[in-house]
Parts: sequence; structure tokens; C-alpha cells
Amino acid sequence: MAETDYHKTSSIEQCRIIELNKHHHANGNLSVVENGISAPFDIKRVFYIYDVPGGEERGGHSHKELQQFIVAISGAFDVLLDDGVNKHTVTLNRPYQGLLVVPGIWSQQYNFSSGSVCLVLASDHYHEDDYVRDYDEFKRLTSTKNKK
Repeated sequence: MAETDYHKTSSIEQCRIIELNKHHHANGNLSVVENGISAPFDIKRVFYIYDVPGGEERGGHSHKELQQFIVAISGAFDVLLDDGVNKHTVTLNRPYQGLLVVPGIWSQQYNFSSGSVCLVLASDHYHEDDYVRDYDEFKRLTSTKNKK
């Protein structure tokens, strides 16, 4: 698939919350993320965001090919999903749930609670050319959705 095709075909309905297995123990709980099982792709990169100052936002871009699985390991934050036509906000606040974000979706994280940690599992290594960081460019790439 050509790299911009996802921007023409992806929708926010393809993004979804995935429940992780919860193992309850008297001495603490455990949740597991496994390649191709709980995460619907092979994980090639892991990063986390923390100490976000009040009122700041993260993300604010889309990807041409990359998939992400976002988990609020601690605290809570909101994720804005935008497919160029529809927008939807998802609140992540449980460490046993993750949000799948497919390629071609503009994603932005905001409203971070104090002490929150955002874990992101990615389907590929970092490649700057996979990012669409300009919202006007994103709208141009998704513009054929409006013509259907």
C-alpha cells in the first residue's frame, strides 16, 4: 500500500480499546502485552511519556505506516483521534486497557493528570519520514474522504 493510502482509507472506527489480561494477586496485579496477541502487531519500539507539565499536549501528528498501542500505565489522559472527517476523544485511565491507533489517524494526547505515565508500543522503529506533523498537510492527505 502506498504510504499516503492510509490517510485516505483509515477511520477512527478502526481505533479501539483493547483489554489486556489482568492477573489479580494479593501482592499486586499483573497485565501482559504480547506481540501479535494483545497488541495486534509485532512491537519494534517502546517509549513512555511522563512529567508532562499541566496544560501541555503531546503527539499532534499522524503516521503513514506506523501503528501504536497506547496505555496509561499511571494516572490518566485524553487522546484525540481525528481521521480528517470525524473526531473522537478517548480517556485512558486504566493500566489494563490500551488504545490501538492505526496509521493515517491524527492523534494528540492532552489533559494529563499529575504523575501520569503514557506507554506507547509501536509497530516500527522511529523514522521521521513516517510522520505527518503539519495539520494542513494531514487534511490535504485525507481530503478525498470528504468527497465520498
